[in-house]
Amino acid sequence: MGYDIKANSATITNGRDRAGARAMFKAVGFTDDDLRKPIVGIANTWIETMPCNWNLRGLAEHVKRGIHEAGGTPMEFNTIAISDGITMGTEGMKASLVSREVIADSIELVGRGHMFDAIVALTACDKTTPAAAMALVRLNVPSLILYGGSIGPGKLDGEDLTIVDVYEAIGAHAAGKIDDTRLTAIENAACPGAGACGGQYTANTMAMIMEFMGLSPIGSASPGATDPRKERKGYEAGVLVMDILRRGVRPRDLLTREAFENAIAAAAGTGGSTNSVLHLLALAREAGVPLAIDDFDTISRRTPIIADLRPGGRYVALDVDRAGGIQLIAKNMVAANLVHAGTMTVSGRTLGEEAAEAVETPGQVVITTADKPFKPTGGIVVLRGNLAPEGAVVKMAGHERPYHRGPARLFDREEAAMQAIEAGSIVAGDVVIIRYEGPRGGPGMREMLGITGAIVGAGLGETVALVTDGRFSGGTRGLMIGHAAPEAAVGGPLAALHDGDIVIIDIDNRRLDTEVSAGDIAARLATWKAPKPHYTTGVFAKYAALVSSAADGAITRPAATQME
Repeated sequence: MGYDIKANSATITNGRDRAGARAMFKAVGFTDDDLRKPIVGIANTWIETMPCNWNLRGLAEHVKRGIHEAGGTPMEFNTIAISDGITMGTEGMKASLVSREVIADSIELVGRGHMFDAIVALTACDKTTPAAAMALVRLNVPSLILYGGSIGPGKLDGEDLTIVDVYEAIGAHAAGKIDDTRLTAIENAACPGAGACGGQYTANTMAMIMEFMGLSPIGSASPGATDPRKERKGYEAGVLVMDILRRGVRPRDLLTREAFENAIAAAAGTGGSTNSVLHLLALAREAGVPLAIDDFDTISRRTPIIADLRPGGRYVALDVDRAGGIQLIAKNMVAANLVHAGTMTVSGRTLGEEAAEAVETPGQVVITTADKPFKPTGGIVVLRGNLAPEGAVVKMAGHERPYHRGPARLFDREEAAMQAIEAGSIVAGDVVIIRYEGPRGGPGMREMLGITGAIVGAGLGETVALVTDGRFSGGTRGLMIGHAAPEAAVGGPLAALHDGDIVIIDIDNRRLDTEVSAGDIAARLATWKAPKPHYTTGVFAKYAALVSSAADGAITRPAATQME
């Protein structure tokens, strides 16, 4: 017996008792013929507050056309998005990771309430893609994710610019290295139009991951947001979701353990964002797939970096497209047995079959092969030690030094650390410690591109390290360790540090330690008192009450299941 392609929506649209529902649908233009067809939800993360998702309203029209022509009825609905780049360095940045849960919850709610037969999720900025994936796994109806595309690089004096260059320019300006005119010129040139941030930062990392996992059509993410080919990709996605519906393929059919391993390899092998650790752990929990933070380190060790992408490398996302696209990266990984070629994708073909059709641009220098890597091991490294018993994450995608020993410079808030950097009071050798910025302590685990950009811009990127229970932007570079768990707000070891305590970062041995003895750490924590929460009502208070450790993906779940 075949898959009933209108099994869900029939509950809403069919029969005498549903006349009221049909009347309301007809009020907004749907016809009896429309309502007889499968209903496909289009979860749109369009918003007017950022360039990243700005093009999604128009893209949705092409998706709708594809659904209509393939025999379905599309119904578009919106959810929220928070711009990491705009809120960076402010209290508003606390909303970013929280938004992942709100987006996932809202897509799930509309999907459950309106009983769509299938869903296309349109995503772009950092949290929208993992959030959509989480929601689709919960709903588990035939679905796919379509990425809106990368922004083009800005141009100044013949050089490519991204938003990261702006944040590093802020640090350079604070250090007296550039003047107001130069800072304004960089600011004006860096973001030339619609699309998500242009390097292998979180948005592009997660878009690539979705293709490697099979939830997005191979090759759909590579064209830029303003590339006319993106409209074609939208139409094709609409047609494809109807094919997926008729085949009855659901997200949980695709998200196997092997698919998660492919996703980690994609992130590690392209110098991708450490945020992929949080998001893949969270998605694995939703999918019921066993995945631990140490799996990222294991896979990264065996995965060479084969794409020369910013922030650790030289090129931007649109250079990947010109070189042969994400499918070329997949093809080279398949050839080297770095991924499981037999995993299925939304197209009905395997990852290996899809990758085999990649066409490499002659002479391109952006993507290499595993036997001639840019770095022999991947960019995602997991550290443990007496400062991070549950783990911490660092990206080693460029030429970061593997060892640092220095005194702790303690800050209980991101803003205080930023003031110290801009005042010139952070010096070579220091280890900047920013605590109480974790999932619960922040709340919301702020990204700290402003801080890391300021350190690099001030010329301290090679001599100063940073450790935090918060997290970093995918654009961060340098020896910056995030996700230290357990976090300070729940009595993690960072809470026991004193100014001047010696901290050791040993990448080769995967260690993050202080020279303070175990006895002294225990004694200090015995008298430690948790800080008062920043929020006692509203969404941040709810989040802090429900969120788990970063080592578990910073997922929210009822308190009764937190210890499971």
